[in-house]
Amino acid sequence: MAKPTLGPAFSISLSRHTRPLLTACHVATPTTTKITMPDHHPSLEVIGGARDRFLLALHSTLRQPYNPFPLIAWNRHVETIFAAVFRFVPHVRLRRECLRVKDGGSVALDWISGDELPLPPDSPILILMPGLTGGSQDSYVRYMLTKAKSKGWRVVVFNSRGCGHSPVTTPQFYSASFVGDTCEVVEHVGARYPEANLYAAGWSLGANILVRYLGHESHTCPLFGAVSLCNPFNLVIADEELHKGFNNVYDKALARSICKIFKNHALLFEDIGGEFNIPLASNGKSVRDFDEGLTRVSFGFKSVDEYYSNCGSCDSIKHVQIPLLCIQAANDPIASSRAIPREDIKENPNCMLIVTPKGGHLGWVAGVEAPLGAPWTDPVVMGFLEHLERGALKTAGFSCDSEAVQYSSEGLHHIEV
Repeated sequence: MAKPTLGPAFSISLSRHTRPLLTACHVATPTTTKITMPDHHPSLEVIGGARDRFLLALHSTLRQPYNPFPLIAWNRHVETIFAAVFRFVPHVRLRRECLRVKDGGSVALDWISGDELPLPPDSPILILMPGLTGGSQDSYVRYMLTKAKSKGWRVVVFNSRGCGHSPVTTPQFYSASFVGDTCEVVEHVGARYPEANLYAAGWSLGANILVRYLGHESHTCPLFGAVSLCNPFNLVIADEELHKGFNNVYDKALARSICKIFKNHALLFEDIGGEFNIPLASNGKSVRDFDEGLTRVSFGFKSVDEYYSNCGSCDSIKHVQIPLLCIQAANDPIASSRAIPREDIKENPNCMLIVTPKGGHLGWVAGVEAPLGAPWTDPVVMGFLEHLERGALKTAGFSCDSEAVQYSSEGLHHIEV
């Protein structure tokens, strides 16, 4: 494995000041001293088939120790709750576009207001996919949005059905297994800006859906790169974790949020019949209750256990054919570290995994903006995406140059004939 060095300039300087020693029997040639630096700090776990491809692009951050903010990050539950409740929410003016999908359902796309004017049509586009019941109102989404905007990217938040106050127009919500809406959103955004390269980042359940989409599209995926954060990967394990000790607090909070969204659109499900259990979906005390009463029936599963067994994204990793960065926290109370498909990530030449020692769920209260500002992950995500975009532009430039040379050669050949 190649180790980064201080670069050729440093090596030449040392060579220039190494004087050759002359003796009667031996001539010593100038030597070059190479000083290697660690590829990442030992506080981080960094693995994956694409590790060596992308590590150098992120070395400025990953060579530094992961320093969780004192007092807050000592406990994973404190960090998770602090980030959700007390982290500042950046003010951003958004412009909403409601997209009607093929089955009659609707999703909401929130664009930064006014970004269509100053940005050129080939500016890279980042599609953000929030977690369960999340949307463009959440702090972690807003910070990523403003970070990408500051780098000259066009950003859009994909609010799933009913989330972020998006409309629900059919008796069907979204699920961990359903990638149909994602396919249509990516296609729509790509058609709107055909000159731009598309990227995506997802958190929690949004990350699970994103990775499933990448595996589903595989070789035909139109995205140039993606980032998965706090991905539960295995929903059977996630369900188990949600019912352990203090984690029941998260389970009940998520259930309340889902049930609230459902009740706002309950008339769509009136007299729906079949195996639906509308009272359970309306008043469920856990995410499992809601999935049993509504989700698993909507998407054709015989039981909630069958739904969880078939809807994780761990089995999708091996089919991912574009650059994918996964970032997880070792102490995440919801997206358990034991669910990470490490072996598949190691074997896939397109995937890289970073695991921080702390971070909670959607927390990562560390870095220069801690405790109230952006999470530690934001500069890592943008460093990765910008590296991919630079590579895409170089490839496009090389392709154009090759076509120009070919065209010129054909022209010369025509003249000679």
